[in-house]
Amino acid sequence: MNIFAAIAAISILVILALLGFTRAGIWFLESRNPPVGTFADIDGSRIHFVHISALPDADLPPVVFIHGASANLKDQMVPLRPLLEGRAELLFWDRPGYGWSSRGTSATQTPFDQARVLSRLMDEFDIKSAIIVGHSFGGAVETAFALAYPERVRGLVFLSPATHPWPGGATSWYYDWASAPLLGRLFVETLTLPAGLWQIAGATECVFAPNPVAQNYLEKASIELVLRPAAFQANARDVSGLYDYAIAASPRYGEIKSPTVIVTGDRDTVVAETIHSGGLARDIPGAELVWVHNMGHKPEWVAPELVVGAIGKVAGRAVDLSAIVQTLESRISSDAYGANCKDEWVPPDRTGEHTRPGRETG
Repeated sequence: MNIFAAIAAISILVILALLGFTRAGIWFLESRNPPVGTFADIDGSRIHFVHISALPDADLPPVVFIHGASANLKDQMVPLRPLLEGRAELLFWDRPGYGWSSRGTSATQTPFDQARVLSRLMDEFDIKSAIIVGHSFGGAVETAFALAYPERVRGLVFLSPATHPWPGGATSWYYDWASAPLLGRLFVETLTLPAGLWQIAGATECVFAPNPVAQNYLEKASIELVLRPAAFQANARDVSGLYDYAIAASPRYGEIKSPTVIVTGDRDTVVAETIHSGGLARDIPGAELVWVHNMGHKPEWVAPELVVGAIGKVAGRAVDLSAIVQTLESRISSDAYGANCKDEWVPPDRTGEHTRPGRETG
């Protein structure tokens, strides 16, 4: 056997071993993170959701949640359901391809496609209109929903959103690889699960930084489900398409007339807060931008009381968000976790601009 044949044989064995590890890993991840909700068939996708009815004395309109990249419905449901259950009809759902929702057809790929899926899911429960709460990439789907279905929006709450074009439009290299038509499939079937399991704790620390990762966050929110090949590829294609969506949709944000609150930290290492949150505050008439000093990318976990306050504010309740922020900032002022996490964006003051480009992950 010559050297080339030996290399080829070893390569095939390595690929087969990685394929076997991935298949076993999928079984393991799914067995310890089973579905927690119900399913509906919409636009060729099997959509997983949790619907919670309101109590007779509910004081808020229906609230619908849109999770971000690499996540699923539990990422918002676990921290926010205990604070809102009974007060409003609640709808949490896995976007197509995430959690336990299938990706479906080409009709579920873009933020506008996913907004349509959400509209039809709301129809399942006769939710005529609702407050929409979107985190990170979910903010892009939220803007699409507000543009396509303005009559169905009672108010908008954006949490660390990813909604605007950023310099260069770059995303992380592994999203580019995973999005490729042929090699992308081989990449996600062999490398993303073992590499992801190795990297996920450190990556999560950087998503929360400078705040500490919530206790047992990965287990509670079933984040590891995104490492499954189909989910990782769906996530990669969403993130890779975000820049083009933002280029096309952001000039229309001025059409959004719903009451809007944008909650963002000034130490976000995932998205550029002045570009996205600042851009929404500039573009949506009357939007209120709530800056939180020393908060990272996860307000629903770090500041769930502020998220609930923002929901109340867009619902028309008399809520003093500045008082909530003051208390919150006192609590997190000394947080300094994730010292090795690189912030691609210079931390702004509350009116300043970043000075160097970064890479968006949504």
